[in-house]
Amino acid sequence: MIYLDYQATTPLAPEARDAMLRWLDGPDGQGFGNPHSSHRMGRAAAAAVELARDRVAALFPAGGKVIFTSGATEAINLAIRGTKGGKGKDSVSFSAIEHSAVGDTARSLGKFHELNVAQDGQCNIKQDMPADTRLVAVMQVNNEIGVIQPTVEWHRRAKEANALFLCDAVQAYGKIEVTGADMIAISAHKFHGPKGVGALWIRDGLDLTEVQTGGGQEGGLRSGTLSPALCAGFGAAAKEAKERMAQDAEHIAALWDRAREMFAGWELNGSADARWKGNLNIRKDGLDVARLMSDARNVCFSAGSACASGSGRPSHVLKAIGLSDKQAKSSIRLGFGRYTSMEDLEAGARSILEAAEAQGI
Repeated sequence: MIYLDYQATTPLAPEARDAMLRWLDGPDGQGFGNPHSSHRMGRAAAAAVELARDRVAALFPAGGKVIFTSGATEAINLAIRGTKGGKGKDSVSFSAIEHSAVGDTARSLGKFHELNVAQDGQCNIKQDMPADTRLVAVMQVNNEIGVIQPTVEWHRRAKEANALFLCDAVQAYGKIEVTGADMIAISAHKFHGPKGVGALWIRDGLDLTEVQTGGGQEGGLRSGTLSPALCAGFGAAAKEAKERMAQDAEHIAALWDRAREMFAGWELNGSADARWKGNLNIRKDGLDVARLMSDARNVCFSAGSACASGSGRPSHVLKAIGLSDKQAKSSIRLGFGRYTSMEDLEAGARSILEAAEAQGI
């Protein structure tokens, strides 16, 4: 099986797995302590959590604090629901290509505004926002088309509007430098960490209110017992990503160049320049993607985001950049990264191309 779906999830790094094992049980059978307990086992587990917090924080802007969550969705909900605006500031403005964790959460609060994007997939910086905007949300790298957003400019726009800025950096963290924001959401399994753990980074001086009640863990912002194993794996993955970021980027750029060469003649969705090169979203007119995925069953790739697969609806991201329903439904997404070999990429591409040719495409 050839795995080309890195935007959905990434393989667990061996370093992350090794870090987790100590806190699942441990060689002495005493690695399962509750990090919120005051006895010796609890203090040891708490120390592992804090080491992981420091490692995760090392890839964020200087200052601020890291709040561990169950993943980016929870982090985004905490950011959107846990912040309040000043008088007359009660709506959320978000780009039309945000993940549903942002869009659906903002919509559920009743007052929201969608920011439009250009055909290249970048959120247009020169557009008006409602005067009542309290929070602006623009992701750093889009999960479906890989386009890098002008988040620095949007952070500035938010400040000028006396609003907070939330950045979904799920697809950016551990791959490129994460830019400034008031809050940043990430998820460990998108950069070779374990599933079930993520974080919200909050800049210094910003106070949030809790959105769930309970034991008051994580500074009173996120109740619930933390998993030392998940946190340790998260931290180890962050440490590894920081140390080999340039090496990973060089490898991925070579894979991108080869993939573009093999899929010559296919249309690229989104910018070719302002892009994370581990994401290749392409289309071929007339392509039956469901049949393609069945015929090329030895390759794991996506017809859209994993969160929306099976819905039958065209991708809201592809629709937002101007594609028709037919064009959106004839698009595929290939994702590759650190553990993708050139041989696997080429074999996977050949399988997809042969399956497309069988359709007369």
